[in-house]
Amino acid sequence: MQPIKQLSTLLSSMSPALSSETYVFCTVVEAFSEQLFRFKPKGLFVEQEGITLIITQQTALAHQLTFSGTFRQITLTVHSSLEAVGLTAAVSKALADNNISANVVAAYYHDHIFVPEQDADRALNTLIGLQKHHANLN
Repeated sequence: MQPIKQLSTLLSSMSPALSSETYVFCTVVEAFSEQLFRFKPKGLFVEQEGITLIITQQTALAHQLTFSGTFRQITLTVHSSLEAVGLTAAVSKALADNNISANVVAAYYHDHIFVPEQDADRALNTLIGLQKHHANLN
């Protein structure tokens, strides 16, 4: 299946799914190596100041890694193109309008939004509402 670029199609078929795991964002200053995979990261990004890991809260606690805040992952299950324009903005705006912070990670097949754990159900409902709104427009 080809990735979708058209915003209206992405929004009307995004089908957000909430993960049951609790995630945290941590940073480590060790050198980039395959040793980092001992943390089983959901995401990893190399920054000048250190390496950011998105890992389960359980893993962070087991390895005594410092974090602030706990998050839940919402995956937009539509196969979005990395060249699509406006999906991140539309999703972020809908969540911001409901005072929900969003940390968006775009991967090859899907977009993933990490929202504060206490706002997860409200965020999911907001995105479902956004999807329904755009489905009715089509």
